[in-house]
Amino acid sequence: MVIGDRYVLDDLPLGQGGMGAVYGGHDRRLDRKVAVKFLRFPGGPDEELERRFIREARILARLEHPGAPVLYDFGTFDQRLFQVMQFIEGVTVADLVSEHGPLPVPWAAAIAAQACAVLTAAHALSICHRDLKPTNLMLCPDGSVKVLDFGLAMLREADVAQFTRIGQILGTPAYMSPEQIQRGVADPKSDLYALGCVLHEMLTGRQLFTGPTEYAVFDKQVKERPPRVPGVPAQLDRLIADLLEKKPENRPPDAHALYERLQPFAVDLPMLPGFLNPSSVPSPGRMYARMVGRVH
Repeated sequence: MVIGDRYVLDDLPLGQGGMGAVYGGHDRRLDRKVAVKFLRFPGGPDEELERRFIREARILARLEHPGAPVLYDFGTFDQRLFQVMQFIEGVTVADLVSEHGPLPVPWAAAIAAQACAVLTAAHALSICHRDLKPTNLMLCPDGSVKVLDFGLAMLREADVAQFTRIGQILGTPAYMSPEQIQRGVADPKSDLYALGCVLHEMLTGRQLFTGPTEYAVFDKQVKERPPRVPGVPAQLDRLIADLLEKKPENRPPDAHALYERLQPFAVDLPMLPGFLNPSSVPSPGRMYARMVGRVH
């Protein structure tokens, strides 16, 4: 399939979510690889899904950060909305944990800290992700992390009423904060709770709260205290417990404060064979970041 005489798409999608399907493709005009996301309607045309898809594009256009995908183009093809984005090589944290098992503490902290950097930029623009989870975090071969899928993100509190149907809870149960479940509202501290669930999963190799139904998981998120993480430094275990506090006011104040608390654990990162480039391969991104890190 060719879109607009420009984007040549692969035959099979790279992945599909609740709102769209993503295809790899080639931009013939600029001769580069791209990812093309189509909006799909599982049950027929849906104006709310269209508004969310458009809003996601606008959010990506505003969020200029190396840890978020770049939006190249947006339009309509065959009466379907599409986004053209940077093609990102890597593995999702979900697949990483599935194949590797529990991650070493330095890597779990480094992945979470990079996500914090993206959230700090997003929250500064009043953008709340609302669906942070292992499948939306991608580890690239140079060790960098990309935060993906802003399809449920909101730009302001008013979006809750505009984009949430009566009786509908938006998000993924295993990573939803109690306030999202109970009141249908989310703020930056809801993203921190979700990241706490992800961090717990990276260190244990399994989802924090599971159950036979979504409602069973919702009940645990709201009422059940999370189990401690065995075999990790006491301060990191305390940090995870703080992130998973049921009341938002008891969690760390913001993503930057969380980043600062994660930094001491993100040191001496071991190799992850099969997931990262060999150390002999230069990383321009790390070279650049290392110099920026020396600026005070």
